[in-house]
Amino acid sequence: MARNRLTKMAYKDGAEMMFGTAKYPVTTKRGIVIGGGFVHPEVVPHPRPGSEKTMKTLLREYEKANGDALERMVIVGHPTLQIENEHIFQMTHNPKWGGEIAAQTARQMDDYLTKYGLKAAYRSTPADLRKPDMVDMRNSDYTREVLESFNEVAKYADIVSIESMGGKEIFDHAIIRNDIEGILFGIGVLGAIDMEWMWDQIVAIAKKNNCIAGGDTNCSEANTAMFMAGGMTSKDVPHVMAALARAIAASRTLVAYECGATGPTKDCAYEDPIIKAMAGVPISCEGKTSACAHSDLAGNLIASVCDLWSNEAVEYHDMFGATTTSVFAEILGYDCAMFNSAIELGYQQQMKEILVNSDMYRDSHSLILAPDNAWEVGNAIVQNRGKSNYASARAGAIKAGQIILGDKKMRLTKLENDALNKAMKELEALPDDEGTFIDNCLKKYKNVKGFNPSSYGL
Repeated sequence: MARNRLTKMAYKDGAEMMFGTAKYPVTTKRGIVIGGGFVHPEVVPHPRPGSEKTMKTLLREYEKANGDALERMVIVGHPTLQIENEHIFQMTHNPKWGGEIAAQTARQMDDYLTKYGLKAAYRSTPADLRKPDMVDMRNSDYTREVLESFNEVAKYADIVSIESMGGKEIFDHAIIRNDIEGILFGIGVLGAIDMEWMWDQIVAIAKKNNCIAGGDTNCSEANTAMFMAGGMTSKDVPHVMAALARAIAASRTLVAYECGATGPTKDCAYEDPIIKAMAGVPISCEGKTSACAHSDLAGNLIASVCDLWSNEAVEYHDMFGATTTSVFAEILGYDCAMFNSAIELGYQQQMKEILVNSDMYRDSHSLILAPDNAWEVGNAIVQNRGKSNYASARAGAIKAGQIILGDKKMRLTKLENDALNKAMKELEALPDDEGTFIDNCLKKYKNVKGFNPSSYGL
């Protein structure tokens, strides 16, 4: 099934984008309108090690973890909550497990709606078990298990998503070598090819089950680059390389929406402000409240155009205040109450400016995710979308580099400046034709461990 390539930006500029509102809102089974004028909390409980031994013990773990979050929202008076369960290995490897947990959570949410009027939604995210250096991406037992998991969870979930792994074998080889050509090939070409193959099937499964096809994330690659770049004292990977990888990831992640996904997007896709600018779908974002799972340098800024506000993931444990899922659901709920009060009082523009300016120059990665710059990166991608996956991803990366180099307030160390200028020269020198680029890469990376061109139809 050929996908509908995006050829026009959803927004006229970055200023038009705002938190809580999307061009194309979606409505969940119990009536939460995502992108319809309010920001909603999304908490992501994670089971404790050992609870996965049997389906019974895992069901009990999720019953408590998800139930605690629902209960806390009623206790403190927050009106909505989305819960996401990112599958651990066992939930996707045994598709019935994920289905049973989805069914159990749906029943809990129905109970809370009936008893208390709490509107809740459930996102189920099967794990992509297809590690490309270990299995064939299209023909393996793991591939069948992933797709069967979607069939099981879509019967009960409001939303389904995935963190797909296409191109990771090339990306992993390239990122430790500061090889922008390999990063572009792994994320922008192989990742996009794999996503189209996968998302055509996910969208069909979702439609069959009256479920929302949410979105994808380049967690396995662009987030890896971001985490390797690290904080202010880290030098393992230049921060600018992570920023370029993020721009490339936006071109790749867009494929899900061209295949028919409607959002809400996946929270750990830091490329989501760019996605919103291009596709107009509601987005889920994580920042300061995901410090329980990882650190980033855009903790406030990333919320500036969000529609769901997430904590990434927290393992289920006791804390002084309550269990972790209770605590983080409450924190997210209060953040959303603040966003929504800003909307109701007419201060949303001021709030947006505060969020953006608190982090905009903290890092080059943050800079390109500021709404105005995210729009510019997205526009470069869209303007080249009709040419090829490669052309649009390359254009996005070049635009991101130009934004970083062109903003005098963005101070770069010599290491960062040298790395960016080198990458920009290499990007400019690449061929314009996708076929030529792919042929060159097939030769250059033919000996990379686990790379099998046939996994991508090449």
